Amino acid sequence: MTSAPLAARLSIPSGPLFFPVTAYGPDGAVDLDAYRLHVRRGVEAGAAAVFACCGTGEFHALTPEEFETCVRAAVEATGGRVPVVAGAGYGTALAVRYARLAEDAGADGLLAMPPYLVKAGQEGLLRHYRELAAATLLPVIVYQRDNAVLTPATVVELARTEGIVGLKDGYGDLDLMQRTVSAVRSAGVEDFLYFNGLPTAELTQPAYRGLGVTLYSSAVFCFVPEIALACHTALRTGDEATVRRLVDGFYRPFVDLRDKGQGYAVSLVKAGVRLRGLDVGEVRPPLHEPAGDHLKQLAQLIERGQALLEEGM
Repeated sequence: MTSAPLAARLSIPSGPLFFPVTAYGPDGAVDLDAYRLHVRRGVEAGAAAVFACCGTGEFHALTPEEFETCVRAAVEATGGRVPVVAGAGYGTALAVRYARLAEDAGADGLLAMPPYLVKAGQEGLLRHYRELAAATLLPVIVYQRDNAVLTPATVVELARTEGIVGLKDGYGDLDLMQRTVSAVRSAGVEDFLYFNGLPTAELTQPAYRGLGVTLYSSAVFCFVPEIALACHTALRTGDEATVRRLVDGFYRPFVDLRDKGQGYAVSLVKAGVRLRGLDVGEVRPPLHEPAGDHLKQLAQLIERGQALLEEGM
């Protein structure tokens, strides 16, 4: 693991947070060579951290053995240059198992995915994340979305829990997020991290920045890192003209395309990686590949995004 604490390394992001896809070979097995190359290219392109085997990395589709192997490969590919955060999820017992596998593989932290299937109350969610944090030395970021939406009071309790360092918001309720940030601040917790975790987070990041949330996940970084990096730099420096140009010309059309298919937040990104020349295979069921005409639209959109960068030079 890297020597500096995860929260300190993420507090001032030097680049986008990279959520690599998981590569599969023609036989459907994990392709570690392609995966390492994908991760290494992302780090070299300017990623501030690697979030391995999370949503974009098809955490749901990996066996525990594959998960540990991929996290270890990500750690090897980064070579300590940036932190590696691994996913952990399902019920409490399995989440703990994944956490310990990630720790053994050399990860620097965990992204706690929502519990599987059940819609639990706040008391149960709080206990779940506390038990996960207590079971490992790795710092934990809690991922709020779907069946794991937290009240401000619950987040305050999480922020006071040793080992829990942040909240990633994939729910998108800005009113709730503002009240959460305010409640944690009023409770005297100043170093808690917040992340915009919505799909294609660049589209909503201008709004999240208004809440003081500067960290966000970037799946687009997987296949057009130059566009994601330009957007990140523009957001960080207050270059609103560039942000608007990229949002209007690339990110909004990409989201429109993404919304044309279930699961496209993953499968369309993976298709984009293949279009850029790295064969990472197809998604595993129950996800499915994008339709042919959608792939054509994606290729055109990539070209359009690159042209927007040239226009801004």
